[in-house]
Amino acid sequence: MHTQYLTKEGKQELRDEHEHLTTTVRLEIAKRLKAAIEMGDLSENAEYAATKEEQGFIEGRIQEIEYILANAVIIEKKGDYDFVAVGAKVTIQEDDSPEEMYHLVGSQEADPGNGRISNESPIGRALLGKKIGATVQVETPGGKINFKILRIE
Repeated sequence: MHTQYLTKEGKQELRDEHEHLTTTVRLEIAKRLKAAIEMGDLSENAEYAATKEEQGFIEGRIQEIEYILANAVIIEKKGDYDFVAVGAKVTIQEDDSPEEMYHLVGSQEADPGNGRISNESPIGRALLGKKIGATVQVETPGGKINFKILRIE
């Protein structure tokens, strides 16, 4: 089993998506399949083939969500952190660059463009367990970077 870190909000979003897929979307696909079958000759029925493909995708996503929820560990907001952990907001600075703040979350909720990085990303892995004032070196796709941890919230 692979632990899936989620915020309470992230877990609720997945539950909502699961509910929508297993009720509304499954029903819509079933109706479309029935209509396509009624057209006859399934071997040359593009609507039937496309709907079956979509059904497979939806069922795969449902299984993925169920796996994530079954293995989820909820990230509790602590407030004060002695070291970087999943759930912490970390302010770092690379050399003379402006400060950057990242919220360390599980991979399901990562959104680097909005400051949410995965604990499994190169920077996320490098930050875990480090304390304020630590200098961290990270191998990224763009090369090695060094930065200092300024704050942990």
